[in-house]
Amino acid sequence: MASALHIGIAGLGNVGAGVVKILAQNADLVARRAGRPIVVTAVSARDRNRDRGISLDGIAWVDDAAELATRDDVDVVVELIGGSDGPALTLARRTLGAAKPLVTANKAMLAHHGLELAQMAEAADLPLKYEAAVAGGIPVIKGISEGSAANRITRVYGLMNGTCNYILSRMEAEGLGFAEVLADAQALGFAEADPSFDIDGIDTAHKLSILAALAFGAALDFAGVACTGIRAIESADIAQAAALGFRIKLVGLAEAEDGRLFQRVHPALVPMAHPVATTMGSLNALVVEGDFVGRLFFQGRGAGEGPTASAVVADLVDIARGDVRPPFVMPVADLAALPRADAAGRRGRYYLRLNVADRAGVLAELTAALRDCGVSIESLVQRGTSSSGDAMVVMVTHEAREADVVDSLARMAASPSVVGQPVMMHILDF
Repeated sequence: MASALHIGIAGLGNVGAGVVKILAQNADLVARRAGRPIVVTAVSARDRNRDRGISLDGIAWVDDAAELATRDDVDVVVELIGGSDGPALTLARRTLGAAKPLVTANKAMLAHHGLELAQMAEAADLPLKYEAAVAGGIPVIKGISEGSAANRITRVYGLMNGTCNYILSRMEAEGLGFAEVLADAQALGFAEADPSFDIDGIDTAHKLSILAALAFGAALDFAGVACTGIRAIESADIAQAAALGFRIKLVGLAEAEDGRLFQRVHPALVPMAHPVATTMGSLNALVVEGDFVGRLFFQGRGAGEGPTASAVVADLVDIARGDVRPPFVMPVADLAALPRADAAGRRGRYYLRLNVADRAGVLAELTAALRDCGVSIESLVQRGTSSSGDAMVVMVTHEAREADVVDSLARMAASPSVVGQPVMMHILDF
């Protein structure tokens, strides 16, 4: 068997500790699959004294993570610090600059700096691996880059944030409000103290931009991801969606059509029978559609110590086997800088929810706004008045141009009869 591959790990949170645990507990199995032992020789983290439930005996401790890049006893650096810039990016640049392979779970860094890092890796003929950056232990990166390599992929979409899926699942199951479930999720550790990246869709947007680059051979364009989170969703929306045969999910969607790239993160109504709709709790689910393979469905745990650490070790096994390829399947120079597709001309059905003053003529006013914009109504429901005297009106449109629906909603929002901000959600019809 070949000599051991020596690993330096920056970041010993749950995932970093999980990598150490896997490489110790499954050492023989990993060595047989990799063709050589994989051994952790150095680590770096902020708190040297924290009990991580793992043994660090015989492993060097480095206070400055960037030093891992230049240590003689480190062959491969694993970056698990997180953050799009700062120490993580410094370490990534120094590692590749020192002609050492890099494994990362850092989707934010890749979304913002992935092309730069990929160019560095390609120039030095080095592996840059990141299976753990998208959907944790679900092998969707390998599924797209390897399993679907013969296909022209037309669409990638799904649930990429376990926190949002957990919140929406509990709101549905228990009839609770968003704020209550979010607070509970924070207490249980499912949501961060500042949950903005999750609930505002930014985490999903990072992952979606990476998948779009892989799937379509497109240059990364995180700035081109239109993003709407789940803060505005009420328990009444979830109940009404269920009555209509849908579940509300935070969906990341990327499509390449007519030489343009469309990327959006948004709450959507998904038909109950769709496999994405049946994915509950903190699980992730992704769909990849190819011209020959058809629909591929990936489901599993998208975060956590075990699944994410498992994906990191899978990348290390590839490196131990000598696998070197362009990080985004094809060289950066060959990635197409696709122009952004305009959402205005997209056609689909839409869910509209408005809180209105409960008085005569309001419904006629709302429907007139839709009529004047050329949008027809498939169904309309008015629910009873609240203690403040408002009524909730829910409408589902027939297929319409998005620009026309947005225009009609703006006209309705301008009415003195409408209370607060109307909500529009897309209906997933594929």
